[in-house]
Amino acid sequence: MGHVLLKPGLENFEHYFTMQCVLLAKLYEPLPCFILYSRAKFAYKKAEIDILAAEYISTVKTLSSDQRVEHLQKIQSAYNKCKEYSDDKVQLAMQTYEMVDKHIRRLDADLARFEADLKDKLEGSDFEGSGGRGLKKGRGQKEKRGSRGRGRRTSEDDTPKKKKHKGGSEFTDTILSVHPSDVLDMPVDPNEPTYCLCHQVSYGEMIGCDNPDCPIEWFHFACVDLTTKPKGK
Repeated sequence: MGHVLLKPGLENFEHYFTMQCVLLAKLYEPLPCFILYSRAKFAYKKAEIDILAAEYISTVKTLSSDQRVEHLQKIQSAYNKCKEYSDDKVQLAMQTYEMVDKHIRRLDADLARFEADLKDKLEGSDFEGSGGRGLKKGRGQKEKRGSRGRGRRTSEDDTPKKKKHKGGSEFTDTILSVHPSDVLDMPVDPNEPTYCLCHQVSYGEMIGCDNPDCPIEWFHFACVDLTTKPKGK
């Protein structure tokens, strides 16, 4: 049975985030074994090619035409196996990258959703935040109660209210300081491959091109005016 994790709520998000990281580590724990096994197969076959080539060179003058053809076929077969193992390693690398990217995007989305839910709950408890509806509510209160000194008092009252609501949790304070757009626009690895007409990295929903000679391969839904996944193979 697979791992089942509840979607993050206001009370269990820290636990959810930790468990997601643990699950991610467990999913990729066997990967070093697969990589080592693949490298070992490739190295073994390459050594076999070297031996066959050395034997052929040392005995080529004494071999008949049929024996030469047979020996060359063995070398060609070993080369084909090496290419097959190389393709397997490339496929494994691509699958690993896609799996890691998918989990990172899921964590980013959950973090942004959690922050929005947390702000909604705090605003419902008369919390005056620094953005969105919090500012709008603060302006309404200032109009009703008067404008003298209210801006300064509101900013001074924010910290005690947050501590009272969450018991002074450093984790909550950290999450509140991160905006969803900041989470989704985090710096990317300069070595990460780019796709699509926009030449950006992989994010969100993407669709692949079925043309094997396509230099771009993958496109973001928004860049090609798609809102849902097309039906078909």
